[in-house]
Amino acid sequence: MPDQDYYAVLGVARNASDEDIRRAFRRKAMEYHPDRNKNADAEDKFKEINEAYQVLSDTQKRAQYDRFGKAGVGAGSPGAGSPFDGFDVFGGFGDIFDSFFGDASARGGRQPRRGGDLQQKVTLTFEEAVFGADREVEITRLEHCQHCSGAGNEPGTPVDTCSTCRGSGQVRRSQRSVFGQFTQVVGCTTCRGRGSVITAPCTKCRGAGRERRKRKIEVRIPGGVDSGMQVRLSGDGDVGSDGGGSGNLYVSVEVQEHAFFQREGTDIVYTLPLNLAEAALGVDKVIPTIDGFEEEFKVPQGTQPGTPFTLRGKGVPHLNSNRRGDMRILADVRVPASLNGHQRELLEELARSFNGEGPSPKRSPNGRKRSKKRPGKESQSKEPQSEPSAPESPEKGLFDRIKDAL
Repeated sequence: MPDQDYYAVLGVARNASDEDIRRAFRRKAMEYHPDRNKNADAEDKFKEINEAYQVLSDTQKRAQYDRFGKAGVGAGSPGAGSPFDGFDVFGGFGDIFDSFFGDASARGGRQPRRGGDLQQKVTLTFEEAVFGADREVEITRLEHCQHCSGAGNEPGTPVDTCSTCRGSGQVRRSQRSVFGQFTQVVGCTTCRGRGSVITAPCTKCRGAGRERRKRKIEVRIPGGVDSGMQVRLSGDGDVGSDGGGSGNLYVSVEVQEHAFFQREGTDIVYTLPLNLAEAALGVDKVIPTIDGFEEEFKVPQGTQPGTPFTLRGKGVPHLNSNRRGDMRILADVRVPASLNGHQRELLEELARSFNGEGPSPKRSPNGRKRSKKRPGKESQSKEPQSEPSAPESPEKGLFDRIKDAL
């Protein structure tokens, strides 16, 4: 780096403090370390950064560099020497980066590891989701080996203390770098942090101490669950290793649809079908409930399509509570797609009454208007006349007759 200024290499001002120089060096070193930066010129830039830091981090060398430039810190100058004397450029920084970013094998002995979590799914009917149910699920999970009781060695064989770490599972390692000498406590590679060495592994689990086994687990599904919810069974997952705790079993719920009930949160929605006359006059209805019995319900007169009614406390139970949601009843006023003659006559009469018109001429049973007799003409053939039908009660209104007809 014949023409490059040391301050420019680190990206700091000439009056930068020692702390600013140190932070700039760490940032640049991380950026251009060959283990992290795969560009072709990364190694050369990394060497330039090291050379600049070796000069600027030393008070005497920095003063000489400020007065005489590179000539003041070159070969033959007082106190000058190779900027890389005393440490391995790449080897030392490998350990520094391990301490910066972490190294799973260099954090001491083996740590307890928690077992993994498991997932299972159950399908419930609408009623089971509302009131709760018991289910049995079958899972395959890791458990302690029954042959060696989780020790990992063949029963009856000895487990030797590691001669490298003397049973601690850790060893100390010292390394020199641009920051000075570092001492790290790392996991023993001989025993893999266990502190002991198994000479005769278990013939069933091959030294792992765990094996997969099938189990049937009883699950209590609480009332009020819905599709997508999960029930957690703590400790029913995979067993941990090195003394770690077991994982959890999560049972996800899927709820089937009901024939006529729908669910919105903790409310149950029921659609009540009504014809025109029932909606207009009102009617007493018997409706089903999720509890399994029928409920009498009075529909008020003048009910409009989509009118909601509420039965308090007839819905879904709240989770972990004694409260229940409501049952909402929606009026579904249905218009008939086809009419017989009598129904048509009544509805036409109703339409005329709404328009302020008088009653219409009577129709024959087939829906056609009855023809009047011409005066002075006798019927050529006389047939026996049937008895006239009894007139409808005058107390019965038009809406009541429509209701009976529909």
